[in-house]
Amino acid sequence: MDFPHALRERRTRRRLSQLDLALRAGTTQRHVSFIESGRSVPGRNMVVRLAESLELPLRERNQLLLAAGYAPVYAETALEDPVLAHVRTAIDHILRGHLPYPALVVDAGGGLIAANAAFGLLTEGADPDLVGPGKNVYRLALHPDGLAPRILNLAEWARHILVRLDHLEDLRTELASYVPRLEPSDGLLGFAVPLRLRSSYGELRLMTTVTTFATAVDVTLAELKLEAFLPADAATARALTAAAGPPGAPAGPGQVPGYM
Repeated sequence: MDFPHALRERRTRRRLSQLDLALRAGTTQRHVSFIESGRSVPGRNMVVRLAESLELPLRERNQLLLAAGYAPVYAETALEDPVLAHVRTAIDHILRGHLPYPALVVDAGGGLIAANAAFGLLTEGADPDLVGPGKNVYRLALHPDGLAPRILNLAEWARHILVRLDHLEDLRTELASYVPRLEPSDGLLGFAVPLRLRSSYGELRLMTTVTTFATAVDVTLAELKLEAFLPADAATARALTAAAGPPGAPAGPGQVPGYM
């Protein structure tokens, strides 16, 4: 896709007019129009400004630069690179600090990067082929051999997951085939539903929070997501604390050590 088409596609996808984009980028609507028609060739700095104004992920910003004939400006460093050792240490600290509650880090496609020991309680009984570093956590959640048989509100929880996968069309289609259709009801509270999961410590009711490295200037870091589970009631908090055992104890049944 050439640059004019690439820019126009991303602008319309975000439902911005040429004037909206121009105001954000500090230029004129006429200039944006000329760029999208191919009558004007933007400089490198203008491409960066347009990409930032569109709030594109760093990977897409690099793609837009390439379409305009410029080299990418955002590095993509392998997480195991020594340069990112401090980042790996920070991630490990965050995961351990969230204990006794489960937490994990995934990449842009949902591949598991790291998890703390409490995550093992969520995955107990799952097919080993679905669990572990590099495995897709969305597939683990909804696959019949994964968590799905133990999720008491599978249809609602599946909807919560699937709505996040618009950028992964093939995976979304696969996972949607695993779950029952969610019928609208008066009692449905949108996507604000806790995960209700059977476990060896009783039913767990869990809420989730998702954190990103919002100020990252490296593609790898910008695409990482930290998903932390929190108890939605006192019984779940007690169960997770009991599963963790006394401070300093080794991982109990159903648990796995942190991957980092």
